[in-house]
Amino acid sequence: MTGYKDESGNIRHEIGVYYVSKSNFGIGQKVDDYSDLSFLEPNNFDTFIEKVKILNLSQKEIDKIKEQREREIVTSLVRLNNDIYQNKNGLAESDRVYLVAASIIATIGVPNKVPALDKSELKSQNFEGGRDGDIILSRIKAFLNEKNLPQDKKDLIVRTLSNTLLTDNINKVINGESQLKRVFTKIVDDLGIYYKIGLTTDFTGKLFNEMYSWLGFSQDKLNDVVLTPSYVASLLVKLARVNKDSYVWDFATGSAGLLVAAMNEMINDAKKTIKSPKELIQKEIDIKAKQLLGLEVLSSVYMLAILNMIIMGDGSSNILNKDSLSDFNGEYGFGETEKKFPADAFVLNPPYSAKGNGMIFVEKALNMMNKGYAAIIIQGSAGSGKAKEYNKRILEKHTLIASIKMPIDIFVGKSSVQTYIYVFRVGEKHDEKRRVKFIDFSNDGYTRTNRKKASNNLKDTDNAKGRYEELVNLVHFGESELNIFTKKEYHEGTIDPKNGADWNQIATIDTKPTLQDFKKTISDYLAWEVSNILEQRGDKGK
Repeated sequence: MTGYKDESGNIRHEIGVYYVSKSNFGIGQKVDDYSDLSFLEPNNFDTFIEKVKILNLSQKEIDKIKEQREREIVTSLVRLNNDIYQNKNGLAESDRVYLVAASIIATIGVPNKVPALDKSELKSQNFEGGRDGDIILSRIKAFLNEKNLPQDKKDLIVRTLSNTLLTDNINKVINGESQLKRVFTKIVDDLGIYYKIGLTTDFTGKLFNEMYSWLGFSQDKLNDVVLTPSYVASLLVKLARVNKDSYVWDFATGSAGLLVAAMNEMINDAKKTIKSPKELIQKEIDIKAKQLLGLEVLSSVYMLAILNMIIMGDGSSNILNKDSLSDFNGEYGFGETEKKFPADAFVLNPPYSAKGNGMIFVEKALNMMNKGYAAIIIQGSAGSGKAKEYNKRILEKHTLIASIKMPIDIFVGKSSVQTYIYVFRVGEKHDEKRRVKFIDFSNDGYTRTNRKKASNNLKDTDNAKGRYEELVNLVHFGESELNIFTKKEYHEGTIDPKNGADWNQIATIDTKPTLQDFKKTISDYLAWEVSNILEQRGDKGK
């Protein structure tokens, strides 16, 4: 509502009603104009709501909004990092990550229980308990308590964030304001709109990509912590046959993108199959608290994983700050700590510098499972010789179902290695007669660019959605699902379980010429000869 007084002192007003929600990405859609507020009266309200219900965004509008949001998010994050880095002395690389994590957690809140922290509540006082760091930490504790997290997990998160939030330097008051309040205000002002309106998928992907760059890894280490794009994470989850009853783990969790994709798949399956609201709520609780487990050895990256799960509506999953190769025995890290995690689905994007290009993680995880499926994305050389010994041992206990060649630019701007996805059935020795599905997915339907000023660096230019769906069906059901792909891109063949370097096969093309090929070749040659003769005589075109 807006208005003004005219020359005679009469109030002139206008009322415009806009619909703003997560479903329309926070973009106001106009419902109607009104002269008064009677549209809210009980006898008129149903008519008003009908107008709201018919509001729809076209796919073109949705894509445009997403592109705009992505540009805004990247700009905000870069500006935020530059501001913190250049103007806030004494903040280490990991401190910047922890400050963003703490600020976001403190400002999410829990409806009707824990109010979101407002920047006005930070008074920049000097006494212990009243410092800005104390206030932020207090709100984080209240938030975590309402999330019903295991006590040892809450203690770990609080202890990690306390090391940054309670330092004297960041709480020192200069010109009436602490450094912490200035950083907190900057984070909320620049980023609040994106995570508060629920733009979680776009926001978290951009957030974690940017914050990884803050952590100052060497180039080799940077290649080891490359994020799995969300659509690839979703693909891995589907290839591993994840459903509402799965128990999913990831031995190199990173920012927990694969576990988030698994959680979403499990909850969506639960919503489709469980008709009791009460039963559905309990199932979602179990999925988050008992059916997901991840391991991340880098403490700063581990906090990104925790933050990711919290923003996506969960904080109760078992994400452990441990070395999955040396410190993990297969048991729950929180809650039922005496019990083994009954994993039956494994998803992984390992550090490629690890032994066997990362196949050492695959061998350990599969050997700790009794049943189920696994889908991993890994450097292609792992299947063509660099991990022979690991591969041979894996096939003594497990079956390779599919080998999928991925686009070379799947990690554009981050890494340029050729990757493959390998899909396994757990607990069944690979038989030399077993047919493996070999799929060339080099053309996945997406065109990627790495231009900083591009409106969108990922465009669906060749039915990407259909191609990803067909790929999953081909792996699950075989050649009968061929539709978009050709037999040049899909074939079934065998591997030698004792070889370990023959996992990246391509379709063999029959080069034996037919009589029709011979006739066409002769015809093309004679046409060329006649054309030349005519051209020499000057009769071309007659």
